[in-house]
Amino acid sequence: MRSVCVFCGSNPGRDPLYREAAQSLGRYLAGQGIGLVYGGGRVGLMGAVADAVLAAGGRVTGVIPRALAEKEIEHTGLSELHVVDSMHERKLMMADAADGFIALPGGVGTLEEIFEVITWTQLGIHVKPCGFLNVGGFFDPLLGFLRHMAAEQFLHGKHLEMIASESDAGALIARMAAFTPPQVEKWVDRQVRP
Repeated sequence: MRSVCVFCGSNPGRDPLYREAAQSLGRYLAGQGIGLVYGGGRVGLMGAVADAVLAAGGRVTGVIPRALAEKEIEHTGLSELHVVDSMHERKLMMADAADGFIALPGGVGTLEEIFEVITWTQLGIHVKPCGFLNVGGFFDPLLGFLRHMAAEQFLHGKHLEMIASESDAGALIARMAAFTPPQVEKWVDRQVRP
């Protein structure tokens, strides 16, 4: 993988462990020669991961909508910063520039972004790996709910298996690098029932 898109909070979160994990991920990416693609902000976990990549000599590409440039405080020290007109343009540019996607802790925006690219993998729109850096068990309830969705046959088991989750950045990147997209239809059961 040459580049990874990281979705994460524009807030730092309650636990200092979240910032430490973002910084550790950033250092790891730079050390492996993997570029960071992210939302272009200077605050919260977004800023922490970007600053760590830059401090370790790595490359960072930010993509931020004009409307958020002030709120998320656009990061002016990046290798490359794209200011775009909309969230849709932001997400498309980030997806095109990345070879894989990681979610760090964050809010509903983070979830919306990672689930969109997971859906794209599920539908075969792209074949890029997606994963959660499960810092301090942050994503445990969400991963449990995904298993519930599979048990209730709203999510194919093979699609559940394609979502990587690790608590260590190196282990997560290794799983993502070994990713092979599942050869399975999206639909669990195509039978029409009364």
